[in-house]
Amino acid sequence: MKNIYEEMPFFKQLLNMLEQQLGSETEIVLHDLTADYDHTIIDIRNGYITNRKIGDCGSNLGLRVLSGTVKDGDMYNYITHTKNAAILRSSTVFIKNDDGKVIGSLCINHNITKSVEFEKYLHDHNQYCLNTNNGEKNQKEGKEVFVNNVGELMDYLLQEAFTHVGKPVNTMDKEDKCKFLKYLDEKGAFIITKAGEKTCDFLGISKYTLYSYLDMVRSSNCESNTDSPDK
Repeated sequence: MKNIYEEMPFFKQLLNMLEQQLGSETEIVLHDLTADYDHTIIDIRNGYITNRKIGDCGSNLGLRVLSGTVKDGDMYNYITHTKNAAILRSSTVFIKNDDGKVIGSLCINHNITKSVEFEKYLHDHNQYCLNTNNGEKNQKEGKEVFVNNVGELMDYLLQEAFTHVGKPVNTMDKEDKCKFLKYLDEKGAFIITKAGEKTCDFLGISKYTLYSYLDMVRSSNCESNTDSPDK
């Protein structure tokens, strides 16, 4: 297989089956990850769950895989949350072509909000809880964020990087900004079109400074004692 569309009849059949089997509380999403990241969704069922539709963008997890910071991006049975506070139990598998390159992904997001609320009711009613660590099972670094366009996704990543550094932008030195950029780079942010412009605006630096710092981050050579003025 060279691209998703070669096997589209099969994928349609697969999504039809999953939709019928799993019901209306489960979103099933097929992404074409060879397309512009702002428009990766080519089929979606029960999209009301994350408020997405065909033509919307992928999540932050796909960026990490495409950027190469995550080699095996498949994740099973992990917990995510939507912007409207729904709780989802999710699984994602990445689809590769004949050359082993990631070209797409299939994602399942089951809305467990009601069952979690019922579980809380039962716990309060019974006042008893089994001692289990299953809540941490299959949780990998980071959380998945569902958005409708890459602008929202980039805004989210910028805020996460800001929280990661933990300093106001006007007090950040070169080392802090390198830390900021390293976080974004590891999350695959710079795959997004115009990510560099948004980052420059956020940090108040020039494109020259941005790419200079990125080069140093990627070569692990960004030290505060070699600081130079932003340009």
